[in-house]
Amino acid sequence: MKDPFDRSTEESGEECGILIDKPLVLIGLMGVGKTTVGRRLAKKLNLPFVDADEEIEKAADLKIAEIFERFGEDYFRDGERRVIARLMEEDRQVIATGGGAFMNEETRELILSNATAIWLDADIDILVNRVSRRDTRPLLKKGDPETILRDLAAKRNPVYALAHHHVTGNDAPHDLTVENIIKALRK
Repeated sequence: MKDPFDRSTEESGEECGILIDKPLVLIGLMGVGKTTVGRRLAKKLNLPFVDADEEIEKAADLKIAEIFERFGEDYFRDGERRVIARLMEEDRQVIATGGGAFMNEETRELILSNATAIWLDADIDILVNRVSRRDTRPLLKKGDPETILRDLAAKRNPVYALAHHHVTGNDAPHDLTVENIIKALRK
């Protein structure tokens, strides 16, 4: 009988009918669920999960809001690029990125060349509802969250569309979004 805790011989993703041979990188606007969905996707595929924002905070020993406040967005984006480049050097894993990471040309090229980019998408009304639950989003501190998110979507969605896969989650249960990502990866 196979030990259910021994995964040393399993290929990641194989039980779902896919072979994962490079990192899976989740991109999309804030509030879309990259971290929550990413954790569940990683578990389903038997892969490690890493949140780029958490790694940035560890590297800087500061919260993201503090980095923005003290040093500005350009400084944050440069650090974000370096952290994502480091994460991309690691073995197969699921990486959740911050909403603006894919907008950096160098970061985007690195992701598109060395990973499978998955754009998680949702309607703006849903995102506004989700981001209003926490006051930790630096870009939303400068005005009306709905207006800011609509402006960000107008600028970012054409760039996000360069991702290898596009999955819309909206208010679907996270597990359904995970299943839809797996279906997209099978194509």
